[in-house]
Amino acid sequence: MTHDHRQPAGRDDAETAGQGDRRAGERGDRRTGERGDRPPAGRDDRQTGRDGGRPAVGQGTQAAGQGAQGGGPSPRIAALLLAAGGGRRLGGRPKALLPHRGRPLVEHAVAVLRAAGCTRIHVVLGAEAATVRARAELPGCVLVDNPRWADGMGSSLRAGLESLAGTGAEAALVSLVDQPGIGPEAVARVLAAYGSAGAGKALVAAAYGGERGHPVLFGAEHWAGIAATATGDRGARAYLKAHAEEITLVECGDVARPYDIDTEADLTHLE
Repeated sequence: MTHDHRQPAGRDDAETAGQGDRRAGERGDRRTGERGDRPPAGRDDRQTGRDGGRPAVGQGTQAAGQGAQGGGPSPRIAALLLAAGGGRRLGGRPKALLPHRGRPLVEHAVAVLRAAGCTRIHVVLGAEAATVRARAELPGCVLVDNPRWADGMGSSLRAGLESLAGTGAEAALVSLVDQPGIGPEAVARVLAAYGSAGAGKALVAAAYGGERGHPVLFGAEHWAGIAATATGDRGARAYLKAHAEEITLVECGDVARPYDIDTEADLTHLE
């Protein structure tokens, strides 16, 4: 079920959807669309590389923010924020509600997308969805309920893509609620690469030291294939592996830090 959330909900305190609670052993082997392979937080030796796709682009600080220039990203690109997970390794605290800079983390994630130029944002909710609606201010966003969020991120990715059916969107930019180290500069770079990647056929991903990460952009022609293979916590992993040569990598290691908020120790990244 989707809801056009036009009025701010009540204020209070503020997972990627259905990402479930991943085993610690999986953290080093996750790929874009479900987590992405990425270097440790704070890594300084990032460099352009390949991950089975095209050469990474967008290096240097001049590239930051280009997605918002020249009229901004196409309104046919819809941002899809996955924010449904229950955070079991965080004591059962949904990641969307973790406090960051005085507000729920989901608000911060939406603000990043808006700052990058996204005007159409769908937010997939799951764990404690009613509480998220009550506490987080998400005006203008379409809120998507995923009652099967506990099945894993794949279910939330499917729910989000299904919510875009009939909207006229020709591409979906997917981001994760629990990566506050990825700001608007990285999002803007991925958006900027969309035009050269072939509209509905586009497959674009941020890269960190050449390792594929988030955000990732899927042209509409790929949605059915992604939904058919998105299971458990693997998201789009299988699909992207099969289409690795079609992926345009956009290096973002100089402007973003792709850490996840997965455990109690990771909470030190929040402010």
